[in-house]
Amino acid sequence: MLKQFLPNQHVKSILDIQAKDLKENGIKGIITDLDNTLVEWDRPNATPHVVEWFEKMKQHDIKVTIVSNNDVKRVKAFSDPLQIPFVYRARKPLTHAFLHAVKQMNLKKEETVVIGDQLLTDIFGGNRSGFKTILVVPVSQTDGLATQFNRFVERRMLNWFRKKGMLQWEE
Repeated sequence: MLKQFLPNQHVKSILDIQAKDLKENGIKGIITDLDNTLVEWDRPNATPHVVEWFEKMKQHDIKVTIVSNNDVKRVKAFSDPLQIPFVYRARKPLTHAFLHAVKQMNLKKEETVVIGDQLLTDIFGGNRSGFKTILVVPVSQTDGLATQFNRFVERRMLNWFRKKGMLQWEE
């Protein structure tokens, strides 16, 4: 059961995920979280580096959909200027939003990766839905109240995984 919380890969930043590497591994689509994955949870718009990352994915024909637990106003304001499709109020880790996103991209699960900063929502939901998953380090040191609780639980889980030798990276 706890293995459902382990990502297939871990990177420091979304910017470390290269289109070339994804393509070599048969990935044609990305389902990504928004807050603290792409930008800080309280930053309304994409940074120039994130805009450039989206452009590189587009140039390599890798589709991207944002799947967020946030409300439509927040997600739409971020996604619309970038012309990125999105799912809001996703209720992650439930599987419906992930499955909706992959269907919307007209891809197979094996061709899609889920990227996020939280084990309890993004990684668990992606794994439960049958996707490859990549955990990123949160871009902000602060979180909303609900996420603060998740981070507490995640730290305990990561420590347990580390003690059991199940982690393949160092923080």
